[in-house]
Amino acid sequence: MLIVQKFGGSSVKDADRIRSVARIIAETFLLGHDVVVVLSAQGDTTDDLLAKAAELNRNPSMRELDMLLTTGEQQSVALMAMCLESMDLPAVSLTGWQAGIRTDAAGGAARIRRVDTERLRREIDKRRIVLVTGFQGVNKYDDYTTLGRGGSDTTAVALAAALHADRCQIYTDVEGVYTADPRKVPAARKLEEITYDEMLELASMGAQVLMNRSVELAKRYGVELEVLSSYVRAPGTKVKEDSKPVEEMKITGIAKDENAARITVARLQDKPGAAFRALNAVARAGVNVDMIIQASGRDDTNDMSFVVAEADADRAMAALEERKAAIGFDHLTADKNIAKVSVVGAGMMSSVGVASLMFEALTDAHINIQMISTSEIKISCVIERSAADRAVAAIHGKFFES
Repeated sequence: MLIVQKFGGSSVKDADRIRSVARIIAETFLLGHDVVVVLSAQGDTTDDLLAKAAELNRNPSMRELDMLLTTGEQQSVALMAMCLESMDLPAVSLTGWQAGIRTDAAGGAARIRRVDTERLRREIDKRRIVLVTGFQGVNKYDDYTTLGRGGSDTTAVALAAALHADRCQIYTDVEGVYTADPRKVPAARKLEEITYDEMLELASMGAQVLMNRSVELAKRYGVELEVLSSYVRAPGTKVKEDSKPVEEMKITGIAKDENAARITVARLQDKPGAAFRALNAVARAGVNVDMIIQASGRDDTNDMSFVVAEADADRAMAALEERKAAIGFDHLTADKNIAKVSVVGAGMMSSVGVASLMFEALTDAHINIQMISTSEIKISCVIERSAADRAVAAIHGKFFES
């Protein structure tokens, strides 16, 4: 079997953790499997590197920033290779470009275009444990690029797809995918299986276990994922196309996203194309819009509100202000004191009363709902940010503990 394993920064943060992870890798290899391992930078290394850059230049070029940030993962794979060598195990560390990961030219948020597997295959055929830097690749100009937040997950899935691996294991600091964050909700249950679509919704709505780009890639290429703990040796959660139905579960999980802001375009002209012009200005600024609601106003105007990532709020506001005359509105407001709380589950399609139960839980907890968005397998509510943890606990209690 060919197995791809990924370990995050907390899993390799120091020498003791590296030795612990090395034992997991060694165990897999000594069972006779071929092993490709993707590693993130140790602990807070990426943040430390960003801080070093800021000391010298508040606005460095993306090329040089990517060049700097890629060194974090290179340290991880080299140190892991040395650790495995000390255990008399054959290992080789490779950077993203050595592993054949080719990306587009978008610095800081590059997307993988292809993986040239010749070098990887050659090392695997030599029965070596192949250690690959996560989060990075190389563009057509032979410059280093980074893949953005959660990039190591994406690297692992891309390698598993390109190599037609039998399994892709994502090791984290939790034992799998839970019905809610077990660090916040002690009664949260670990799921044995979850579908790609459910995991994608949870990831998009703020669950931190897997990043949504890696789940999208796994779904597209049929890569079965397994989420495991690098701290506790126990079965994890499998992420796949179809999961075994659990009749009594109307929802699969609950997620929160506190990195959100609501922008309101006040007194937007009630004319054809006004909403398009407003949202097009935001899109041209590279800002993704999540939830949208429009309320009828007065004097042939409407108020339109939408949710964006908090980090993108100022950029979206600037883009709207720049085109204020062409769009036709009175003024803008931004509320950065919000959070999104979502329930996700394929069981919602065959169950009634899910929204009612969710709203009842929030009512019982005296939490006001500001916006609502739904899909076939998801219901999201915008609430006050300070109430986010309380909301998740209340909803979890209503669905899983009653």
